[in-house]
Amino acid sequence: MIISITAFSLALLAATVTPAQAEDWPEFRGPHRAGVWKETGILERFSTPTLKPAWRTPIGGGFAGPAVAAGRVYVTDFVAAPGNKGTERAHCLDEKTGKILWTREWPVSYQGISYAYGPRATPTVDGPRVYVVGASGQLLALNASNGEVLWQKSYVTDYNTTMPVWGISSAPIVDGNRLIAVVGGQPDAKVVAFDKLTGKELWRALPSDSEPGYSQPILVESSGVRQLIVWHPAALASLDPATGKVLWQEPFRINLSVALATPVHDNARVLVTSFYNGSLLMQLDGSHARKLWQGKSASEINTDGLHSVVNTPVIDGEHIYGICSYGQFRCLNLKTGERVWETMDVTKEKARWASGFIVRNGDRYFINNDRGELIIAKLSPKGYEEISRASLIKPTSNPGNRRELGSVNWTHPAYANRHLYTRNDEEIIAVPLAAAQ
Repeated sequence: MIISITAFSLALLAATVTPAQAEDWPEFRGPHRAGVWKETGILERFSTPTLKPAWRTPIGGGFAGPAVAAGRVYVTDFVAAPGNKGTERAHCLDEKTGKILWTREWPVSYQGISYAYGPRATPTVDGPRVYVVGASGQLLALNASNGEVLWQKSYVTDYNTTMPVWGISSAPIVDGNRLIAVVGGQPDAKVVAFDKLTGKELWRALPSDSEPGYSQPILVESSGVRQLIVWHPAALASLDPATGKVLWQEPFRINLSVALATPVHDNARVLVTSFYNGSLLMQLDGSHARKLWQGKSASEINTDGLHSVVNTPVIDGEHIYGICSYGQFRCLNLKTGERVWETMDVTKEKARWASGFIVRNGDRYFINNDRGELIIAKLSPKGYEEISRASLIKPTSNPGNRRELGSVNWTHPAYANRHLYTRNDEEIIAVPLAAAQ
């Protein structure tokens, strides 16, 4: 009888205790664009000074990070040809081996695009479909299993978009049956919602009386009201994602149109931050919002809070952590915007546009800086606590200014299935980050 009870208990335990679940990274900054990696079983510190990839696969140039879903990795690149022309490509790789399963390519011109090294926008995976957008505004809906083109749009041809200085960098976002994209088109088509299955236009919103900017749209819910947050160089706007109706809009004029970092939120508040014009924090109240504070400095040097470039900050409790205009890693009081502390330990180099990407995992953060290093750190109002650091990938991109290493890596990695996936202008790699068994 005792044996029977024990066997039953073990069977019940096996049925109810499930192993830690692996998690995909299907779009920019992961699920819900939140910059949060929820997997457990991740190593506590690096065992070697240089991380060893599980695989590496040659690809062309680009800043676009990878997306990972259903055992596959999706990434875009560019192969240059004479006269600012070339070919953009979308690749699908086997997640375990790095083998290229299919490639879809299309001809492009990068005439007038600065930093013309390749695509900027991370692919967006939605079940059997993957959506990619190139630097020149070619939007393609592809069959995720074989790369077949389901539908496509040209922002320039179909919407009369004026190409921004640094090209198209905003990845479209899926909301129900809609694919919502920052198009920058005319008339009144700064943002366009397409039927995600057919490409039919469902709605358009916001006049293109300013550049579209380079930021990513996000979805937020406040007091039961779902809203699409779009940050462009003239304002921070909230739209009804079902109709495109403007719910609220806060003017925030950005110098040289560098609205670039992704908005971040904690459901109650939304934060944006710019290289020249600093930060803005809005308090959400359903379909309304009010400004809590805004930085006063319009200088990249004499900064009064957080002036980010490509770096998206994080909100953790009542504090903000992020990288400022010259690589200063800062902590701000969320309620007031006042600086709590600052360190140069993350970027190591006080240089214009020095940067890194911050992702939360449990009670610590993984930060890949533009020197090609990966850092594990804890962040608190008391200060920056570095746990471990290792070389991750070779920097290959020309930063356009004088830097200690000559080149930088400006790619946001994907964290999925206890691996990190990232790229430079030469290769894409997968790095194991599981704890030792």
